[in-house]
Amino acid sequence: MKMTGKYSITILIADDDPEDRLLAGEALQESRLANDVRFVEDGEELLEYLHRRGKFADEDDSPRPGLILLDLNMPRKDGREALAEIKADPDLRRIPIVVLTTSQAETDIYRSYDLGVNSFIVKPVSFDSLVDVMQVLGRYWFEIVEIASE
Repeated sequence: MKMTGKYSITILIADDDPEDRLLAGEALQESRLANDVRFVEDGEELLEYLHRRGKFADEDDSPRPGLILLDLNMPRKDGREALAEIKADPDLRRIPIVVLTTSQAETDIYRSYDLGVNSFIVKPVSFDSLVDVMQVLGRYWFEIVEIASE
C-alpha cells in the first residue's frame, strides 16, 4: 500500500502537548509529506478514534490511520496502555506504531518493543531535527515498506 497519486495514508498523532502536536504537524508539512494528519490528545482519545466511538464515529472524519505516532507520557491513558490495547486487538494490531517521545529510559524502550511497537524515536530538541525525522519516517513508511491494508 504505497502512496500514489491522490491516495494519502492518514497519520494519527497521539500527544497531549499542544505545542508538540503543532510542531509535529508543521514538521510533517515542512518535510513535504502530502499525508492526511489527524491528532488525538491521549490514549483514551486514540482508542475512541480507532474504534470510531463518540466524536470519532464518522468514518469520513476519522479515517483509519496507516501510521500512528505515539507519545508515551499522556494523561487518562498513557501511550504504554494504549499500545498494549492496540496490539492485543486483532482488528488494529497491524497498524504500524512509532513511539515518538521525550523518554530516553531504557525500560520504556524495552517495554515498548515488548508491547509490539514498530519503532522507538526520542523526540529531537530542534525543529530542523524533527523535520529530518519526519522526512525519514515518511520515506521509510510510505515509499519503502509495504503496509498491510484493512
